[in-house]
Amino acid sequence: MSFKVAFVGAGSIGFTRGLLRDLLTVPEFHNIEIAFTDISQHNLDMVTQLCQRDIAENGLSIQIQATTDRRIALQDAKYVLCTIRVGGLEAFATDVDIPLKYGVDQCVGDTLCAGGIMYGQRGIAEMLNICQDIREVSKPDVLLLNYSNPMAMMTWACNVYGGVNTVGLCHGVQHGHHQIAEVYGLEKKDVDIVCAGINHQTWYIQASHQGKDLTAGLLEAFENHEEYSRTEKVRIDMMRRFGYYSTESNGHLSEYVPWYRKRPQEIGEWIDLNNWINGETGGYLRVCTEGRNWFETDFPNWMKDEPMKFIPEKRGEEHGSYIIEGLETGRVYRGHFNVVNNGVISNLPDDAIIEAPGYVDRNGISMPHVGDLPLGPAAVCNVSISVQRLAVEAAIKGDDFLLRQAFMMDPLVGAVCNPKEIWQMVDEMLVAGEAWLPQYTEAIVAAKKRLASDNLIPTQEYAGAARLKVKSVAEMQEDRDAANKNAGESDKGKDREKVQQ
Repeated sequence: MSFKVAFVGAGSIGFTRGLLRDLLTVPEFHNIEIAFTDISQHNLDMVTQLCQRDIAENGLSIQIQATTDRRIALQDAKYVLCTIRVGGLEAFATDVDIPLKYGVDQCVGDTLCAGGIMYGQRGIAEMLNICQDIREVSKPDVLLLNYSNPMAMMTWACNVYGGVNTVGLCHGVQHGHHQIAEVYGLEKKDVDIVCAGINHQTWYIQASHQGKDLTAGLLEAFENHEEYSRTEKVRIDMMRRFGYYSTESNGHLSEYVPWYRKRPQEIGEWIDLNNWINGETGGYLRVCTEGRNWFETDFPNWMKDEPMKFIPEKRGEEHGSYIIEGLETGRVYRGHFNVVNNGVISNLPDDAIIEAPGYVDRNGISMPHVGDLPLGPAAVCNVSISVQRLAVEAAIKGDDFLLRQAFMMDPLVGAVCNPKEIWQMVDEMLVAGEAWLPQYTEAIVAAKKRLASDNLIPTQEYAGAARLKVKSVAEMQEDRDAANKNAGESDKGKDREKVQQ
């Protein structure tokens, strides 16, 4: 069989390369068309060289169509995989550093909180342009598989305003599934789960082994686990307070709720600095910076390393390739997908983007009815959904009044800042993001005038409660394996410098 798959934002190393490997592991897909597009010719060239070498070493004759012209890449595509980060590390740094001046200490800042909201403003503006190109040049039945954060906001905008059938994909459910199996001394394949909620706040509402319920003893199992009792303190405490384990990592989860990062002197009680994902201030920004610098320097050695093997035992757990395989071959796949709710989870709004179990075969993607979430987890999700809805509408309309309301309603921002501080922080973030926020031209002019006045609220020089230094390339060279792993972890932060026009 033959069809075209286009990768938008392909200029990464691990993510694009891994998704391609997963896709070409399917025997029926050895003659498909592959197109890569990115706004950075340099990044695109490097990743294309690596992936083309992998293809050749696996005995396939596919020639990647690599182009900085997005419409050429999208022409006649049946599937589009999107991994963009609008603004790159330059914009990402403002998402972390400006809120710190107001005491808002984030680990990641790409999903909720001040950083995630602004990341969404940049991303949604460009996703609408991508959707327009898809509508105009891709196949009429095209499916957009979105990996870009903020997942829920981006997927929400594409479905409601972009006019393109879009499913959001993440790997948080798989990671937590592994953890649940591990604390019980079991294999992941032997543990059945049902996970439901919203992206990065999805809850394992059912877990069982051979018909035996595992949820009742899960809190004790995590509390007694040597590693997770240290590294997942926020997740364990949320389970203690709300009754269910949440998908997202300790550092991520800590910035979505108001309780764990609002007092600098207490942040250290909840995080672990052995890995950035456990709560390091600006940890993901550091990892992304190091990963970019390392890949730029070490690329010749990547070309000398062993090529990826397109074999089943090397296939990853990302949903994208399995969805395409199910739709094209009819093989049934069960995963957890981000889609418009439409009643799947009864006590979350119908217009929200929820994450829940789904099934894929030749007939399409089917989302079974989950019913009500437990009241506590539903309440946590509903707070975040309100922020997401405001942020999406703000991005679509270029309405900075709605944007400020999104900041006001954000749990951590609201726990740390008063309204005047929030208003000024939004002004600063709008001005800092001017190059990537075309919908806010008038609001940015007004913000600049306010910031030029003598009536500003004093801010602080604050590096955060747990910020680590960015490693130099020389320091990373001391442990190349660790540096390579770090480059893979930084995929979502790949360098997207300017918005493609």
